[in-house]
Amino acid sequence: MSDPAPEVAVKPTGETRGRNPHGSFIWYELLTTDPDAAAIFYGNVVGWRTRSAGQAGVDYRLLSIDGTDIGGLMKSEEGMPPPVWLGYIGVDDVDAAATTIKEAGGAIHVPPTDIPNVGRFAMVGDPQGVVFYIMRGNMDQASTAFAGMTPGHCRWNELVTTDQAAALDFYIDQFSWEKGDAMPMGEAGDYRFINHHGEMIGAMMNRMDAKQRPMWNFYFGVRDIDAAVEAVRASDGTITFGPQEIPGGEYAVNAIDPQGAAFGLVGPRT
Repeated sequence: MSDPAPEVAVKPTGETRGRNPHGSFIWYELLTTDPDAAAIFYGNVVGWRTRSAGQAGVDYRLLSIDGTDIGGLMKSEEGMPPPVWLGYIGVDDVDAAATTIKEAGGAIHVPPTDIPNVGRFAMVGDPQGVVFYIMRGNMDQASTAFAGMTPGHCRWNELVTTDQAAALDFYIDQFSWEKGDAMPMGEAGDYRFINHHGEMIGAMMNRMDAKQRPMWNFYFGVRDIDAAVEAVRASDGTITFGPQEIPGGEYAVNAIDPQGAAFGLVGPRT
């Protein structure tokens, strides 16, 4: 992957200090071919409001729910990934984290870069090729972009990888995550839960077939899963799996937005 132009480095307001220890998911970002259409789609499906981040010369938009910013969206330029959701992992030191990621077999796609009045970030990849961001915010306010039980926030972080065991070791080493319990999935192997500071934040699994692209898949909370499914279909998105009941009695869905970005939804039936 080639580095995007410097002007795309206008990023989120999520923070890593305060209540966000090293290794926390602090922000979510959609790279898309059509920001206007994506804003309407996710507004219909998740209920997000979209506004400009106010950065001169850069069309970076903030996604919010009930007055809280949880992510952003921007146009995917040449050299950037195809339409995709990417996560930001907060770190204590971006430069040090980027160095250890590369030493562990990962990649640096955008080197550590300062964002005025926001923080310092880098776009990196794990040894299996999955792209994500690392970031250190400037302020002490904690990010609540990931909130396990809150509609409109990310509620689950799921890694689909080519080598679950190696990926698990990598993220444990880099971000002090903890190996959780596993749910057997037959020939597909285990669905391995991951914890951070005693909180279950998601899971890792091997991809189901060789054509599936390794990636982080993020599940966003909705208030009514059936209404959200209908909104996906009515807004030209595609449901690829579900709704399926999950432990606790809620339902999960996998979907693809009209521009081709995969995402998940989770919520109750009301």
